Amino acid sequence: MRIALDGVSVRFGPRTVLDAVSVELTERRIGVIGANGSGKSTFARLLNGLVLPSAGTVRVGADDTARDARRIRRRVGFVFQNPDNQIVLPLVEEDLAFGLRNTGVPRKEIPGRVREQLADLGIAALAGRPSHALSGGEKQLVALAAVLVMRPETVVFDEPTTLLDLRNRNRLRAVIAALPQQAVVLTHDLGLLDGFDRVLVLDAGRIAYDGPPRTAVPWYVAHHS
Repeated sequence: MRIALDGVSVRFGPRTVLDAVSVELTERRIGVIGANGSGKSTFARLLNGLVLPSAGTVRVGADDTARDARRIRRRVGFVFQNPDNQIVLPLVEEDLAFGLRNTGVPRKEIPGRVREQLADLGIAALAGRPSHALSGGEKQLVALAAVLVMRPETVVFDEPTTLLDLRNRNRLRAVIAALPQQAVVLTHDLGLLDGFDRVLVLDAGRIAYDGPPRTAVPWYVAHHS
């Protein structure tokens, strides 16, 4: 998948959050890091049209987020930091089925798609469980399953390990590494970036560094210690 930002600025009132950012994202695993207020959350939301640019363009393949946001959201899934903001129905299997029903997947195909996706993430046993009764790690995996069941080409993760303990951080790290889709991961967990293809460092609304983890992470630490 090719996602291209061309001269993108985002302003909220008088405040410029991103300033003339141009970058192409083609690699399979891309990390995005930066201090609080650097613009990385806004950057992530641009990638599937949750935020639209004040200037410039964001294209996913040939689609433009300003014109084709609905189609782009099917191609680019978004996993929020807090899964409680994403899980909407009381039972796990119902939550996964919700998006499929709303996008016209034939009703007879939905149960099989849901079971297959839960099994792929190793959480098939959660299908009939109440969503509110799950652990934080289980909720994060269910939120991811609800995105993946839609079969996006790219998945954007917003601080996916922030609310997780060490065991579940390691589990989610392994899941992200194994995904067949392109993944763009915003994180403060620098260890999560091991094995990634590329890391963008955002600072004051601009890309301050762009390179592999072995150089980008030390650069970031040196400039934010």
